[in-house]
This record gives sequence, C-alpha cells and structure tokens, in this order.
Amino acid sequence: MTKKPEKAVPRSQARASERGQALEASGGAPASNRATRAAQRRAAIVEAAMEEFISRGFAATRLDDIARRAGVAKGTIYLHFKDKESMFEELVRTVIVPVVTRLTKLPPPTGSVRDLVESFASNFLAEVINTRRGDLVRLIVAEGPRFPSVADFYYREVVSRGIAAMRALIELGIARGEIRQKDLARYPQILVAPAMIAVIWQSLFARHAPLDAQEMLRVHLDLIFGERRTT
Repeated sequence: MTKKPEKAVPRSQARASERGQALEASGGAPASNRATRAAQRRAAIVEAAMEEFISRGFAATRLDDIARRAGVAKGTIYLHFKDKESMFEELVRTVIVPVVTRLTKLPPPTGSVRDLVESFASNFLAEVINTRRGDLVRLIVAEGPRFPSVADFYYREVVSRGIAAMRALIELGIARGEIRQKDLARYPQILVAPAMIAVIWQSLFARHAPLDAQEMLRVHLDLIFGERRTT
C-alpha cells in the first residue's frame, strides 16, 4: 500500500510551534505573562506597604512585615524597590498624586472663583479625609520631620501643585474683585487650611468633638469672599 505524503506545515506555524515547545521545555512563560505577574506582585507589595505604614507607622514598619502581608519573599521586594522610602514614594504617586492632579485641573473660570474653590475643597474632603489617603497624609504629618526625604518628596509631588492651583485661583479672584485682601495671594495656604485641619482633627479629636468639615469650609469662605446673598 502506498503511503500518503504528509501535509506540509507552514513555515511560520512551524517556527511558532518550536518556540512554544522551547518555552514549555524550559519552564518559561511568554513575556507578556511574566510582565503581568510582575505588575501584580508590585501592586501587592504597594498595597501591603500602605497597610503596614498606616497600622505601624513608617519608622516601625519592616520589610519583613510588608513581604509577609504581600505573600512574597523579602528578596522579591528588592526587585521592585530599593528601600522603604521608595515604596512610600510609589504609594504617594499611585494613591494621592492622581487625585491632586485631577482636582488641580480646574475647569475654565466661567463661574465664580468661590464656586471653584468650594468644588476643589469639597472634592478633597470627600476623597481624602475619611479614606486611606487621609491616613497617608496624617502619617506624613506625624513622621515627616523624622524622614525629611519623604516630606520633601510629598511637597514636590502634592503640596506644591495644590499651592500653585490655589494661588492661581486667588489671583483670579483678586482680578475679578471677588477677593479684596490682595495679600492672600502671598499665603495661599490660608485658602486650603480647613481641609488640612479636618484631616488632622479627624484622627485626633473626632471622637471627642465631631467636626462638620463642609460647614467649617463654608464659614471660612464667607470670611474670604463675604457671605453668600440669599434670595
């Protein structure tokens, strides 16, 4: 009996098959899968670091604690971060910076400056004060003096952006005649002071004297812009 000739396999398919067999033989995985797993491990480490920093404090947190919570070997952490400071910087970049970036991208000033400031501060209170972001801010306030590099990074990435946005709003308010105290532009920190007071008050004194941060903000803006007229 005559044997039928084998069907030819396309060259590209043959090469792909050879690559797959080689990967399988070596126990490897496609680069995209390895990158995905690496990104997942990095995210798990960052999440674990946030929980440990918040519960133990920056100084008391050990890399062993973070590795245990993340479910990875301690050596794996060094594949992604060189030390605790770099991990904390990553936390700020991924958890807080996006919020500040979004809030400081102010819309065209078609409404009143007070409305813009109120919107900024209200969103800040909603997205920070009672969230893990607020815990991170309080951690920086508490331990920043002991770790100036961490405080410096937070200032560059977060505080300076917020201050610049507030100064721009104040200058617009002065130009429009909505703000009469021109020296306020020299101290834009005054404009956002209620937000920072609320963040700190929440962790220290809320159980003794609950603070209505939104109402405090309203009173504060009345002092700067004058009371709203009601019809």
